[in-house]
Amino acid sequence: MHRLTALLLMLFLQSVQAAKAQDPRLAGRLDSVTRAQVEEVLATAAGRGLPAEPLVQKALEGASKGAPGPRIVAAVEALQVDLSRAQQGLGPKASADELVAGAAAIRAGATLQMVDRIRRTRGDGGVAVPLAVFADLVAGGMTVDAAWHSVSELAQKGGDEEQFLDLRERLRPGGASP
Repeated sequence: MHRLTALLLMLFLQSVQAAKAQDPRLAGRLDSVTRAQVEEVLATAAGRGLPAEPLVQKALEGASKGAPGPRIVAAVEALQVDLSRAQQGLGPKASADELVAGAAAIRAGATLQMVDRIRRTRGDGGVAVPLAVFADLVAGGMTVDAAWHSVSELAQKGGDEEQFLDLRERLRPGGASP
């Protein structure tokens, strides 16, 4: 009897998780096969404590660009992997914004150790802005090492969000000199 109850509970929880993974915005924008595959990624992400919204946005972006279904699914899966890696570096209590910024930093070349170091350095100061600034600097042409040095130095000095944004403006190509 206990086995039957446990099985029914497990099936119920799986159906609840699947329902949470469904997003009505996907229904009108993705074909049924692509939607089902994206919703499977969303369910997996939910089970790992990852935010669904960035994954949904990635799928919608692909649909807006007319990308084929397999390419949309691959992009959503890749983002889920990056969010998982960011969560490894930032911990299970990281906010959705921090995970998205961490994923962008990792894609830009940050290591898990770098992400963890920023988290530890910032304490309760939040890491979304410093990590986003790092990713922006690398995307703007700065080397990973130079961008990391600039961002981590400011983090160690206790820089606030405004100071990180100023740093980004100063170090961008065509920005004010440092």
